[in-house]
Amino acid sequence: MPKKRDEISELEAALLRSAKQAVNGQYARVHTPEEIVRRRGRPVGSTAAVRKAATTIRLDEEVLAAFKATGQGWQTRINNALKDWLKTHQPI
Repeated sequence: MPKKRDEISELEAALLRSAKQAVNGQYARVHTPEEIVRRRGRPVGSTAAVRKAATTIRLDEEVLAAFKATGQGWQTRINNALKDWLKTHQPI
């Protein structure tokens, strides 16, 4: 068990160093700006086979609040609810 104790003490020491650096306004740098390669647009492979169109829609506040309260993915859930509605209704 001494190994776990050493790992925990290393973690605690690292956390204390980080806290002291943050208090002093110093922040650890993981990568230099030259090492970070940023490309414009969506990451490769992130587009779905079925594309979606961006739109603006007005919803009642209670409807929007209820879907947002379910957490991440609330827009997808609204989309799925509308798809289900289309299965039983004809749009005008």
